[in-house]
Amino acid sequence: MSAQHETGTASTTHRVLILGAGYAGMAAAIQLAARVKGREDVRVTLVNAQERFTERLRLHMTATGQQLAELSIPELLEGTGAQFVRGWVTAVDADARTVRIDDEGVLPYDTLVYGLGSAADTTAVPGVDDHAYTLNGPQDAEVLADRLARLGGGTVVVAGSGLTGVESAAEIAERHPELNVVLLGRDEPGAAMNPRARAYLQSALDGLGVRVRSGVEVVKALPGSVELAGGESIAADVVLWTSGTRVSPLAAAAQLAVDECGRIVTDTALRSVSHPDVYAIGDAAAIRQGYGVMHGTCQGGMPTGVHAAVSIARTLKGKRPKPFRFGYYHTPVSLGRHDAVVQFTRPDDSPRRIHLTGRMAARYKETVTASPWPTFGRMKKMPASGAFWPHGGRFTRVAEGAE
Repeated sequence: MSAQHETGTASTTHRVLILGAGYAGMAAAIQLAARVKGREDVRVTLVNAQERFTERLRLHMTATGQQLAELSIPELLEGTGAQFVRGWVTAVDADARTVRIDDEGVLPYDTLVYGLGSAADTTAVPGVDDHAYTLNGPQDAEVLADRLARLGGGTVVVAGSGLTGVESAAEIAERHPELNVVLLGRDEPGAAMNPRARAYLQSALDGLGVRVRSGVEVVKALPGSVELAGGESIAADVVLWTSGTRVSPLAAAAQLAVDECGRIVTDTALRSVSHPDVYAIGDAAAIRQGYGVMHGTCQGGMPTGVHAAVSIARTLKGKRPKPFRFGYYHTPVSLGRHDAVVQFTRPDDSPRRIHLTGRMAARYKETVTASPWPTFGRMKKMPASGAFWPHGGRFTRVAEGAE
């Protein structure tokens, strides 16, 4: 189906348009389609720029030349009744309730689910956009893999010591022992973990030959080097940028209420506080819980997609949507193919004492990474099976009247 075919449609059908087929968007599309299956008065359409599903949790593997299964979004939607439109979202008109695709077609909606997620922020630091690689998608990761394979030697700087940076640095060091890998960041790797888990992570990076520099900030990327605050220069044949993310400016341009990061501010049901016919999910949403605003992860993203779908289904039946509540429960970090650290957390994401390491942790991480596919499959047959996640108890309660 093309966007052009949709523009002239006049009917009483309630049109639900879902933008973005990441983990959250796919969960929303499959969950809602399963719940309204057989209803001719509801149409679910999922829009994404590519037909290939991006496994963001595995992009560091793609970046080191490992071949992964190519997952087709239309195939994942088979049997649900949801329709797929391939195209770039170039504008949202929240007042007219339309979305422009590829600057050509226009899709009208009655309810919008906005799930256009985040990407590496390459604009905040001079030179990054021109001289650094990112892991924004499979194509970016494949370009980096090709470059690393042709190096033969030299230094790879991974800028950003968060989870993506740690996993990438470990993977590159393991797959390319001929390269010097330097991990740079303001915080030490695993800073949010308990001391024993953090020590294991740092020991594993040492064992892989990764040189860690924490307490530093990259202020400029140049051909062949990066410059740190204070003037120090570090030679780099390749720079991988994992420091900071940004969201699409489309929400702000559409006059939707957004926070200082450009994320759509939601009410407790995940609806935009300025446009209640718009739901925001995943990285695109500023969702407040008792512990603060959620940060973007797959473990939280999929529940937001499912909750939005359940809320829409309830609204279509004349019922009120329920508040969304979510508590974190783990932070799994791979350290190459056969090692990992899994930090179990309290609902507010603070570390518990318990953690896993080594091969057991690596198996746990792989199970987590592969879990969306059986989850999607179960939701097609039993939608309610996707609506279970930790609600977080007292940690997630929002004070009466607060949003």
